[in-house]
Amino acid sequence: MRCYFCLQPIHKSFDYVLVAHKLENDADLKAQRQKAFINQLEKKNIRVHRIEHEEKVFFGLRAPPEIFEDYQYLLKVSDSCNWCGDVKGAVTQATRYDKRHPVFRLMNLCIFSHDAQRDKQKQLKKKWARWSALFTGQPSNDVRRYFGEKVALYYLWLGWYTKLLVPAAVLGVVVFLYGLAFFQTSPLIKEVCESNITMCPRCDKRCDVWQLSDTCTYTKVSQLFDNEGTVAFAMFMAIWATLFLELWKRHRAIYVSKWKVYDWCEEEEELIMDIVNDKFCKPKQFRHSYFRSALVLALVTLMLMIIIGLAHALVVFRVVAAPLLSEGKWDFISENANTVAVMLGAVLHYVTMQIMTRVNRWVSLKLCEIEKTNSFAATERSFTVKMFTFQFFTLFSSLFYVAFFLGRINGHPGNYVRIAGYRLEECHPSGCLTDLFIQMAVIMLLKQTLNNIFEFTVPWLKSLCSKNAAKKLQRKCGYCYRKTCRDDQGRIEPCDICKLRDWLRNYHLANTDAFSLFNEFLEMVVQFSFATIFVAAFPLAPLLALINNIFEIRLDAIKMVRLERRLVPRKTNDIGIWTKVLEAIGVLAVIANGLVIGVTSDFIPRLVYRYRYGPCATGITDTHCMQGYINDTLAVANSSHFLPKQMMTEYGFNVTQCSYRDYRNNDFSLTSQFWLVLAVRFAFVILFEHVVVVCKFIAAWFVPNNPIRVKNARLHDKLARLKDELR
Repeated sequence: MRCYFCLQPIHKSFDYVLVAHKLENDADLKAQRQKAFINQLEKKNIRVHRIEHEEKVFFGLRAPPEIFEDYQYLLKVSDSCNWCGDVKGAVTQATRYDKRHPVFRLMNLCIFSHDAQRDKQKQLKKKWARWSALFTGQPSNDVRRYFGEKVALYYLWLGWYTKLLVPAAVLGVVVFLYGLAFFQTSPLIKEVCESNITMCPRCDKRCDVWQLSDTCTYTKVSQLFDNEGTVAFAMFMAIWATLFLELWKRHRAIYVSKWKVYDWCEEEEELIMDIVNDKFCKPKQFRHSYFRSALVLALVTLMLMIIIGLAHALVVFRVVAAPLLSEGKWDFISENANTVAVMLGAVLHYVTMQIMTRVNRWVSLKLCEIEKTNSFAATERSFTVKMFTFQFFTLFSSLFYVAFFLGRINGHPGNYVRIAGYRLEECHPSGCLTDLFIQMAVIMLLKQTLNNIFEFTVPWLKSLCSKNAAKKLQRKCGYCYRKTCRDDQGRIEPCDICKLRDWLRNYHLANTDAFSLFNEFLEMVVQFSFATIFVAAFPLAPLLALINNIFEIRLDAIKMVRLERRLVPRKTNDIGIWTKVLEAIGVLAVIANGLVIGVTSDFIPRLVYRYRYGPCATGITDTHCMQGYINDTLAVANSSHFLPKQMMTEYGFNVTQCSYRDYRNNDFSLTSQFWLVLAVRFAFVILFEHVVVVCKFIAAWFVPNNPIRVKNARLHDKLARLKDELR
């Protein structure tokens, strides 16, 4: 089953085209269904023009003018929208049928463009859908006239999101440069690089003791992202997310008011469509089933458990891979086994995401079928929430483990926690934030780069390889255009060869469906999650998002205008449930960044050391306040907890003691410093979240959703309309 896209004919065209496989046997069940469906269309006074070509049958449909007149009148009297505009572009489903109809297994709806629409497409190609227009603005009004309000609002939102990423990206670069400017003079780096401390083996049996100074480079990278600047930047991004949404609501209000769809309502729109299709239709009643709701909830929970189980599988992979890599023949890999394991885990996570995306979509559709929602709009909202929830857990389960569990549940010498006989991973002595940074950087770069490459090259190659089919009819079409493409009254009416040429040209374009725009929104909202939720660990995330979006806007424009069948234009006045999803992400970003700074990073332990245990706290003023911090965070274990061969250094000397990262005494009991650091961590998280939440509420209150000029314009429009009705 395929949906064949809107064609771009030269002259007068059809409203829809249905494409089906040619069936030779009229007694076949599919042929009977096909014939019955066409008969239903003809009973509604829809003109059907049939053209056969090879193994396909094309049915060109022209709806009677009464359908559009009825729609226009009902739209005028509806409370949802008092506007009578370009109804031809708005009534994209005026003659639609229920997709559960069996004939839709054979044929699907496709809308043709008229001459005006073809001109709009040429304008979009000329000034928007080309790479030379990379840094130009979004022609929202032109996009709306050609694709409808729903697609126009997507580009309007994407353009606004990209514009507001500029200050976030600039500040992220400043924070990164701040860490780059001072990390060379950091006493923590000097302490690690010049250390002679012997660290305990990273794994059982296969791993030996190692020198802390071997991880000098790793410590330098950690200091680039784990510094005081990330705290301020995380607070800024949490407030930025709120300001972005509030300013977007104002920006949206200006355009939907200009487009006269401010009061538009999906429910009334669907009722109008049903009446136009069948004047004796009855509304679908609202129903609620506790059994269905409980079943859906149970299945959603089961699916989330499976997704979290996959995250645990990635953890097991890293736990097993690290000791195996440490035994490798390549010195570089064996010396950086943990880092290589983290990067391999991130790549495997990306592969898992690509597979689970298809599984999540199938499960979400099945759950929507179980729910039996009242309308298409309700089904779309339900599907969006489920699909995003599944995708979010698929993408972030592994990141949450790295952020909040890595190195905190692994135990201590003599009592290590194991999975499948292997010890859990430990954090580096300089902190765990670098592991989270590596995981995010690999996933974000792979996801954005590879997705954009496949997203563009697949339809481009398909369009390139399938142009020959329509070119075969080019010469014949040129002849018949001069001879036979005018009727007795001199009106232009393309002949069958002309029609078929245009139909085939567009038939071979990349397919579009109800998920095409959803996929674009999902990709951008997931990127928004990456740029806000764990931004404390990756200040360059907004910069990567900005660079990606500059190309994403142009890529999507070229793809939609040139390489894909035209999306079915749909009316709307907002981005729908995605607004609620973005608000939820903004709240989660506050919680996650507070926990990342308070729990994952070493900001709090360093703060406690500086003012409670460091040289400055004890009255020593001739040295740096953080001198001795690394040694303070290490505990000592005896050689009795490890195999004798593990306690041998690379130079052949045996050691009797080794260090590991933790606040423990010689008997492995927790020190008082551990409890003080833990208390300050929790206090900071609570204080951070409350301060940022208050700032978010103040920002939301300070920025009204509707500009004053929009309110005044709508007031004048209502007054003028009431006066017209009175006259």
